[in-house]
Amino acid sequence: MKIKHVLVSQPPPESDKSPYTDLIEQHNLNVCFRKFIKVESIGAKEFRRQRIQIPDHSALIITSKNAIDQFFSLCEELRVEVSDQMKYFCTSEAIALYLQKYVQFRKRKIFFGNGQFSDLLGLIKKHKDEKYLFLCAENHKKDYPQLLKQHKIQFTIAPIYRSVPEDLTDVNIEKYDMLVFFSPFGIKSLLENFPDYKQNDTVIAAFGKATVKAAEKEKFNVQIQAPTETAPSMIMAVQEYLEANKK
Repeated sequence: MKIKHVLVSQPPPESDKSPYTDLIEQHNLNVCFRKFIKVESIGAKEFRRQRIQIPDHSALIITSKNAIDQFFSLCEELRVEVSDQMKYFCTSEAIALYLQKYVQFRKRKIFFGNGQFSDLLGLIKKHKDEKYLFLCAENHKKDYPQLLKQHKIQFTIAPIYRSVPEDLTDVNIEKYDMLVFFSPFGIKSLLENFPDYKQNDTVIAAFGKATVKAAEKEKFNVQIQAPTETAPSMIMAVQEYLEANKK
């Protein structure tokens, strides 16, 4: 089947020149970007039920920009002032730089890895005396806390936000030849918005093992998976598929 219409379950790129541009031009695709999920704060009332005292912690573990936004918003709601001595441990430089939205970057102790949690863990182990607050979503990855426990890191898990489905009822889901997903929540959103959805001939692409597992649990046939050795990004994986299926 020739692929013409592609729905990517992410927000539109911020600039006209996106990583998808070459793919669109090369294969004459009509690519639509649409968020399938949105992030909501759990709110001060629900956070208080966890009995977590933010000032009792000396360092934050941050794995996403969403966590930064939700943390500072929550602190404002709780009327908690974040100490100038707080240390920030981020999985990537991009996430660390995002802290500039809320703190004076050069005046804070900010550490970051290369995008892998295992790399960040090496930095955390060098600061074992800190009391860490691990900022995360309600349905966070369990392997990160397990790694922290294995290395005897003092930490508290702080679920401060949740992912919920976007309203997609204005989308004509049947017109798309390919759907591209980046998280299990995207699969959940698809089925909540379109409970009678049938894959039929639609090509489904999924990034990450958890996303693939969620799709296969719903009996979807995942034809495109990323990352792989030859396709570390979703765009490269889609490119491989389209090249292999040229007629």
